[in-house]
Amino acid sequence: MKRIIILFIVLFSAQIMAIEVYDFKTAEQEALYQKLTKELRCLVCQNQNLADSDAGLAKDLKDQVAEFVIAGQDEETIKNYLIERYGDFVNYEPPMNASTLFLWFSPLLVFIIGGVILFLNIRKKTT
Repeated sequence: MKRIIILFIVLFSAQIMAIEVYDFKTAEQEALYQKLTKELRCLVCQNQNLADSDAGLAKDLKDQVAEFVIAGQDEETIKNYLIERYGDFVNYEPPMNASTLFLWFSPLLVFIIGGVILFLNIRKKTT
């Protein structure tokens, strides 16, 4: 019986720890928090935003974003701080600048290279 109670406590304590509760002053602050956690990328997970991630670092970043929102900072200030600290990768839609040009144009480059290889193979077979 004792083992069942311990198992029950352990199973449900994990569920309780996953719940995030922040004391926002207004509904606008909560909406800003929700928006930011959906727009910012988890640095540990591959292609997952902060809102969907259960990683420890994501939890820390969510706590930090909540603190900034509760302190009254605006969206741009919070994003700029996180981008300055973690780089453009933290932003789900990174800006187009010198350091992200490859990221933006690599699909086009791969498409062009594939087209050239296909064209050369077709041409080679017809001659």
